[in-house]
Amino acid sequence: MTDSSPPHTETIRQGIDQVAHRSFHEHIRFVKASGLSMPQFNILMQLHYQRACGVSDISARMDISSAAASQLVEKLVQAGLLERAEDPNDRRVKQLRLTSNGQDLVEAALAARYRWVDELIENLEPAEREKMAEAMQIIIAKL
Repeated sequence: MTDSSPPHTETIRQGIDQVAHRSFHEHIRFVKASGLSMPQFNILMQLHYQRACGVSDISARMDISSAAASQLVEKLVQAGLLERAEDPNDRRVKQLRLTSNGQDLVEAALAARYRWVDELIENLEPAEREKMAEAMQIIIAKL
C-alpha cells in the first residue's frame, strides 16, 4: 500500500483478490473434472448467458478464427451439450443453443463455483451477513 492510498484500499484489494482466486480455482476444478477444455466450457457459459448465438459470435467474442470456433462447437454438439437450430430471421444461419444436458452442466458448474460462498455465509454471524450484504450492494451499484 502506498502512503497516498485511502486507508481501506489494501484490505478491499486483498478481499477482491482472494474471492476472485477462490472463485476461479473452483471453476477450473469443475471444468477439468467435466473433461472439457476451458475454451469449450467458455462457449457453454456464453450460451448460458446469451441463450443463442452463431459460430461467428463465438469466434469474435473469444478472438479466435471461425474455423477454430467451428471445431470447438462441433465437439460440443457431438457431446450432446449444444444443438444447432435455424435462425428464425435467416434460414441460412444456424444458431447454437445449449441442450438440456448442456444447461445442466452449466448449472452444476455455477453451483460448484459458489458452494464455498454459501459455506462462508453460513459461518458468519447474522450481523456480519448484514454488513457483507450492504457492502456488496454498494460495490455492485458502483460497477
